[in-house]
Parts: sequence; structure tokens; C-alpha cells
Amino acid sequence: MPRVLRRSGGGGTITLMSTVREIYLDNAATTRPDPAVVAAMTSALTEGYGNPSSIHGKGVEAERRVAEARAQVAALLGVPPAAVLFTSGGTEANNLAIKGAARAYRNRGRHLIGTAVEHSSVLEALRTLEAEGFALTVLPVDRGGRIDPDEVRRALRPDTLLVSVMAVNNEVGTVQPVAEIARIVRDARGGARLPLFHVDAVQALGRVPISAAEIDLLTVSAHKVHGPKGAGALVVREGVRLEPLLHGGEQQRGVRPGTENVPGIVGFGQAAARLREEGPAAAAHLQRLRARLVERLGDIAGLAINTPAEGAAPHILNVRLAGVRGETLVHRLEMEGIYVSTGSACHSRDPRPSHVLVAMGLSREEALSSIRISLARTTTLEEIEAAADALARAVADLRVLV
Repeated sequence: MPRVLRRSGGGGTITLMSTVREIYLDNAATTRPDPAVVAAMTSALTEGYGNPSSIHGKGVEAERRVAEARAQVAALLGVPPAAVLFTSGGTEANNLAIKGAARAYRNRGRHLIGTAVEHSSVLEALRTLEAEGFALTVLPVDRGGRIDPDEVRRALRPDTLLVSVMAVNNEVGTVQPVAEIARIVRDARGGARLPLFHVDAVQALGRVPISAAEIDLLTVSAHKVHGPKGAGALVVREGVRLEPLLHGGEQQRGVRPGTENVPGIVGFGQAAARLREEGPAAAAHLQRLRARLVERLGDIAGLAINTPAEGAAPHILNVRLAGVRGETLVHRLEMEGIYVSTGSACHSRDPRPSHVLVAMGLSREEALSSIRISLARTTTLEEIEAAADALARAVADLRVLV
């Protein structure tokens, strides 16, 4: 049966063929697990199913698998294995970093710094601490979604405990000047331990180089890099103290207690190993694909690109289309087997405009008319061409219906 899109008010129809190929372009939300990751996880589930805390052979085997995965993630990031704490994902890692550090050092200061375009797991963690009595400074960004490092310098106070700045924005792909901000924070610290610098590197991993060794707290997540959902990590520089969010176990030095998710951790380790093998070639592939996509979309009347032309990660392109709601366009593209999003998956059902786009100066209507197209190493040039054709058709059809 052909798929049918009906004109509002009952006037006429637009018919689409149902035999369409699936083209997945929502990779900033999640990626398809690599076959090697699935195989490693299957082995962990069926053979290495022991509890890593158990002292018998099955427990020792599970513990060995966790240790190997920790070494794989650490090698990718260039940090000692002991610095890697496994979590349930990026959201938990961000919360542990921000709340854990602020509460551990609350007697040394009460001031926190974030930016207006952070992921909600960072912003809400900061606002929770503000409600507990901490002072919070949220820094603005420019039209490209970029923070001015001088704004960070000016915001620092003697009682600043923590600065949190994401490496790559999850909605528009803007790359923040993390290395420069790290130097500013270190200079403000002098010979002391504070302030600390936290970086949400979930969207940077495997796409944009980042020096974890220069950062006090670094968040990463497996399912953004062809690993499993439910596995993430927080990299903690030696000497940094954290108050745990959870209590009731001694696993991972008591900072993140609870029986380890062995299959998820093993999958994360395998995904990290694959990223090391690929090196910069994967990012170069993404850059070529995005450049072609930008070229093709330039033919669509009324389309504007929200992602900055320079200083953006290679896998994310955020665009807006005058007169077309982003949500409507997402559903229309799905009818042709093409999957994109309106922004962060965490807020995909929120009717409010993106806080990131609003912070960049877009109007409410412009923000609501935006979609995010995000690529992966498995994306092909053929898929880019087909998606561009479909987007042009979808925009034309939806403008007819308005």
C-alpha cells in the first residue's frame, strides 16, 4: 500500500511510495551499535555474567572484562585507567561531576559557572545547586553558539568552585574553545585546587580532538559512538574529590557504587577501541558528507543554516525552513524513511523552542522551524544525496499544504 499524506481540510492528497529505504540521520541522539560491540556484549552476557565483586572465578572473569574496557576507554582519552569511572550514561556523569564536586568543596566556595547552551543534564544540575544556596553565573553565547573565553575570565570569582563548558553543542555542533578556557581556569587556580573545570564531551568523542589530561572532569557516553545505551564514563583527574550521588556499595572506590553494568561497559570499551583504530579518518569522512549536504541544501528556497560555517563538529547540521514547522518536517521525512530530529532527544516532545537556538538569538518561530541532521561514520554519500532530495520534496509539499 502507498503511504498517503492528506491535505488539511480534506482538499486533495500527496502520495508517497511505501517501498522506501531507511536513512538514519539522527546520530547525535544515538548511533547504531557496531557489530563488534554487539558481539562483545553478547559474550559478556552469556559467558562473563558473573558479578565483578564476587571472589570466585566467574566474578574474577567479569572483573577482568571491566578492567579491560576501562583500559580501552582510558587509552582513547589519553588518561590513566584509574581516572575512568563508569556510569549509566552522560546524564549521570554530568550530575556526578557537577553536584559531586560542588558538594565536596562547598566549604571552599559557593560559585558555579555554566553557559546558556549546555545540555539539560548540566543546566538542571547547576540550577539544583543554585536552589541549595550556591551562586550561579550562566554565560551568554554569540550568534554561532560560541562562548567568549574572556566572558569566563570576567565571571571568575575568588569563591568559584567549578566552571562547566561543553566541548561540542549537541543541537548545532558548535565547538567551544575548551583548551583556551582550560588555561584560563588553571591560571585562576594558581597553586590551589580550585576552581575545577568540567567538560561535557559527549558529542566531541570520536569527532573532535580533545585533551582530557588538561581537564579536571570529563563526561563521555557510549551510545553516541556506536556503543550501547546505559553506559557512560566520568574521567576524574587525580586528586579531585567528589561526593557520591549514590550510597550503599564500595564499587569504583565508593564514588559510583553499585554492581557494574558489565555488558554495557564491555560494549563501551569495544566502541572506544574501534574509535582508536579509525583515528582521524572517521571525522574526515563526516566532514566530506556534511560539506556535500550543505551544498545540496543551498538549493532549497527559504532554508537557513543555524550551525556556524566555521568551528563546528563534522557530524551535526542544524537548519531552519521559513514557513515550515520542524516537528511537521520530521514526520514528513519519516514517511520517506528518513530520520532526523528537532533537536536534543531529551526534549523532543517539549513544545517549547530550543533553549540553545534562543540563546543564539533566534526567534521563537525560527527555533520551532529548525531541524537537526546528524551523521555517523556509517552514513554514505548516497544517503546524503537521497536525504537532500527528500528534504526538497518535503518542503515543497508542506508549503503547498499551508
